[in-house]
Amino acid sequence: MTILITGATGRLGRLVIDSLLARGAEPRSIVAGARDASKAADLAARGIRVVPFDYDDAAVVKSALEDIDTVLLISSSEVGKRAAQHQVVIDAAAVAGVQKFVYTSAPKATTTDLVLAPEHKATEEAIAAAGLPAVILRNNWYTENYAPDLARAAETGVVAASAGDGRVASASRADYADAAAAVLLADGHIGEVYELGGDVAWDFEDLAAAMAEVTGRPVEYVALSSDDHAAALAGAGLDAGTAGFVTALDAGIRGGALADTDGTLSRLIGRPTTPLAEGLRSLV
Repeated sequence: MTILITGATGRLGRLVIDSLLARGAEPRSIVAGARDASKAADLAARGIRVVPFDYDDAAVVKSALEDIDTVLLISSSEVGKRAAQHQVVIDAAAVAGVQKFVYTSAPKATTTDLVLAPEHKATEEAIAAAGLPAVILRNNWYTENYAPDLARAAETGVVAASAGDGRVASASRADYADAAAAVLLADGHIGEVYELGGDVAWDFEDLAAAMAEVTGRPVEYVALSSDDHAAALAGAGLDAGTAGFVTALDAGIRGGALADTDGTLSRLIGRPTTPLAEGLRSLV
């Protein structure tokens, strides 16, 4: 088996490689796709083959997929360009005859109104249209997404959001990486769409309490309206587009888009998911 990890030098990609090795994969069976190969020198030192990989260059992607039978497509970080970039990988995988194609998607990607979902929906549809033998991993929120909020809470004693009493079934990035590694290495899973989330769906009062536990100071959750939240973000220097994106995400949380959890993630990784406070503590 040869496993290509796209975005291998990113935070999730590196953790997937760590998990593959911990689960017994041979380094020579792993191929790390990296836009900047110089950032993957540590991976090469571990016996992992590093190949150039640029979502925007079809010829480079095609070359990277030669002799590859399993692919993990980690979604691009370039919001607005993802669908087109992913299509390049999907097309190359179809030509290469990839036997297992795993994609990191978004929760309920094909039905949710979450603001970041449309590009994931388009990618899932493209994978299906290409006829790839695929596994879809719909990753809920990463606890690490709240690192900036944790830093502000440590300074101000406040976590502010317009998420109302919405809940988030977050898990650590390492939890999702373990799930990807488990699916990549195991037989089966083809055709499955896994909704992955933490074992516990917390609200922002819970988040404030966890931040207080981690920082050692009282932390209050300040619930804002979307308009007040956007104004506060603008006052902090964010442009209107970014502020609108953040408040739209919180509106999705308020509406329950990230609240579902059924234990699928913990079953895949064979252990409980990382508790909220523990995940936050790792960021300090």
